[in-house]
Amino acid sequence: MITRFAPSPTGPLHLGHAYSALTVWQVARALGGTALLRIEDTDSTRVRLEHEAGIYEDLAWLGLHWPDPVRRQSDHYPDYDAVLAALAEKELLYPCDCTRRDIANAGAVPGVDGLVYPGTCRDRPLDDARAGDGLRLNISKALALISEKMRYIEISSGLPKEVSVTHDTLVRDIGDPILRRKDTGDPAYHLACVHDDAVQNVTHVVRGTDLRDLTPLHVLLQRLLGYDTPLYHHHRLVTDDSGKRLAKIDKSKAMAKFRAEGATPKDIKKMIGFVD
Repeated sequence: MITRFAPSPTGPLHLGHAYSALTVWQVARALGGTALLRIEDTDSTRVRLEHEAGIYEDLAWLGLHWPDPVRRQSDHYPDYDAVLAALAEKELLYPCDCTRRDIANAGAVPGVDGLVYPGTCRDRPLDDARAGDGLRLNISKALALISEKMRYIEISSGLPKEVSVTHDTLVRDIGDPILRRKDTGDPAYHLACVHDDAVQNVTHVVRGTDLRDLTPLHVLLQRLLGYDTPLYHHHRLVTDDSGKRLAKIDKSKAMAKFRAEGATPKDIKKMIGFVD
């Protein structure tokens, strides 16, 4: 059994990260497995080395340990290029130069990952790609290649539950996702995450419920690329007093701040309602 904690070094870890990391290690311990640390640093405009260093410091302070070496996604861009080439070979990608404003102005409707792309560039051939274009996956063409039922197993309740992945969910609620970002050329989260889980032999994905609605897309990518589908454990989120999910922008909830003020790991666990 292998699971992972995969933070992005775009800001300091906050209390929500503490809950997620502790849950990852708790699940690994309960199942006699291994918890990996992975640094998801493909957002080249926002990642900072000081935030990566802070990740290591915060997790070690919580008493969490992981095998070396740690996989840093920025060290593996050729891997993601190869995955994109495999999808291009299946004629599933198209270039896109739409901005967020373009997408909004085209009347896009809200989905589970922002606005659902309205298909403005869907008819552009891949050889029409220009410098700075992003690459999108044509969801409908991808689904046409999948003949068998798609599903994944959710284990967060303790009893395994089969969750079906439907055509309507992918087309209506997710749409054609970006797999290579516009302008920077960085691999998108969906692509890099799915690939890394496969190459690291991750059998159990433990993450927050905020990502549950995107799991169908990850299952589709796994099928397209010939990867196994892990088991999924989507845990609760830590919220503030108003019920709002904590985010990196709220530096008042950063673990480093609590450490500097003399808090102990036990104090952190109490704050977030984590039970060993």
